[in-house]
Amino acid sequence: MSTHFTIPRVGLLAGLLTAGLLTGCGGDSSSSSGAEPSQPARVQDTRTFTASETQAAAFDAEGGVTGHDDAEQWSGIRPNGASYRIEVPAAWNGRLVMYAHGYRGEGSELTVGNPSIRQWLLDNGYAWAASSYSTNFYDVRTGVEDTNELALAFTDITGLADPDRLYIIGHSMGGHVTAAAIEDETLATANNPVQYHGAVPICGVVGDTYEFQYLTQATMAAQHFAHTVDPSAPPLEAIPATNFDIDAINDVVWDTPPAGVSLGVLSEEGEKMQALFRHLTGGERPIADIGFRTALWGTVMGTGGRDGTVNGILAEELTGNAGVEYQFDNAPTLTAEEQAFNDTILRVEDNPSANARRSDGLRWIPVINGEFNIPVVSLQGLGDLYVPFEHGKIYRKRAEANGNGGWLVQRAIRSPSHCDFTLDEQINAFEDMVAWEQGGPMPGGDDFLDEEAVAASNFGCAYSTVDRPGLPACTPP
Repeated sequence: MSTHFTIPRVGLLAGLLTAGLLTGCGGDSSSSSGAEPSQPARVQDTRTFTASETQAAAFDAEGGVTGHDDAEQWSGIRPNGASYRIEVPAAWNGRLVMYAHGYRGEGSELTVGNPSIRQWLLDNGYAWAASSYSTNFYDVRTGVEDTNELALAFTDITGLADPDRLYIIGHSMGGHVTAAAIEDETLATANNPVQYHGAVPICGVVGDTYEFQYLTQATMAAQHFAHTVDPSAPPLEAIPATNFDIDAINDVVWDTPPAGVSLGVLSEEGEKMQALFRHLTGGERPIADIGFRTALWGTVMGTGGRDGTVNGILAEELTGNAGVEYQFDNAPTLTAEEQAFNDTILRVEDNPSANARRSDGLRWIPVINGEFNIPVVSLQGLGDLYVPFEHGKIYRKRAEANGNGGWLVQRAIRSPSHCDFTLDEQINAFEDMVAWEQGGPMPGGDDFLDEEAVAASNFGCAYSTVDRPGLPACTPP
C-alpha cells in the first residue's frame, strides 16, 4: 500500500549556507524596503550591515592583478550604505563594465571586490565599477538595485563623460544579478533601472528560484534515501529544520566522503544517489559524476534543514518537492524501486506567491524570464553541483519561449566545481559578446537542449580552454 502524501509546508532546506561558495572567484538597504501589507515582514529587513571605506580603497589587496599605475581610482560609501570601487584606465575607450559579485555569506561586514578579468579590462581600455551591495545574504534584489545605482552615479562620482556603452558581468549570485538586471520586468519595476548594452552571466543562478527548489528537492531525497537504505537513519518526516542528519546520509552514500580536493569514493548504494543528482542537475553529460564526488557535496548537504524563506530573504516559505520525479537511472520509465521511493518520500507543496511581484520595486528574488533584447553570452559548468547545469537549460527554454533565443549564446565549460573557469574562458565570452554587440556576427555556443549532443563525451570541449587535471581530455570529434 502506498504511503504517498503531501503537506502544505515544512521547515526544510533551501538556504544558501556556505559563505564564499556562491562567489565570483553600512546600513539597511534602501532598495529592500518593507513587506506588502498582505505579507508578514521578512527577517532580511531587520538586519544591519556595515561597509568599510578602508576595504573599498584597497583595490590590490585581493592579490594577483595590480591594475595600472596610470589608472584613476575612486572608492567610498554610497548613500544606500554600499561601498564601491571604480577604476578607469588612462586610455579609456568610453565603455563601462559593471561587476556583480557573488554570495558574501551571512555576516554584517560588507565587502566590494574586483572583476576576475580586471587586468584584461584595463589593458583594453574599459572602465569598471563594482558595489559591495548594501546587504549580505542571498539578496539579489539589493544586488541589482545597488549595482544599477552605482552605474547611474558614475559621471557624478568621477566627473567624466557618460559612458557610451554599459555592460554587466557577474559570477554565481552575481550571475543572477547580471541576468536579472537586463530583464524587461526589472526595467519596468526597479527603483534604479538601467538599460545595459550586453551581459555575461558567469556560473550564474540564471534559473532564479530553481536554485532553492533544487536544494530542497535534492536534500530531501538524500535524507529519505538514507532512511530507505538504513531504517535506523532518521526518517525524513521526523526531522525538524535544525536536525538534518548529514552523517546518516554520508554513511549510506559514501565509503569515503569527499574532502578538500579529494574526490569521494561511492558505496554501492551511493551510485543510485549519484544518478539521482545527475537527473536533477541537468541530465546525462560529461563531468557530472565527477562533480558529484567533489567537496560541493558537503556544501549542498549543508543546506539541509534550512527553511524555505532563503534565510529570511522571503517572508513566507517558497520551496517544495511536490510533483518531482526522482530517478536512479537515465531511463524515462520508473523502476519498481524508483516508484517505491517516489511513493514514500515526504511531499511538500511549493508556494510561488512567496516571491510575487511587488509594488515597491523588484521582487525579493528577481526573476529571469528570458525577456531581454541585448546580446548575452553565458557560461555554465558541467560538473557544478551547487549551481548546476540545469540553470542553463531553464534559461534557454525561457528565452526561446519568449522569442529571444537569438539574443542568448551559451557555453558549457568542462569544470568539476563551482565557477572554476579559466581567465581565458571568461575573457573570450566577454570579448565575443562585445564584438557581437558592436555589430559583428552572433558568436558560437553550445546547444544546451540537444540531449544527444549534451550527453556526448566531447560536449563542452568547444569553449573550454584547457583540459582540467583528473578529467577526461577532449579528443577530436
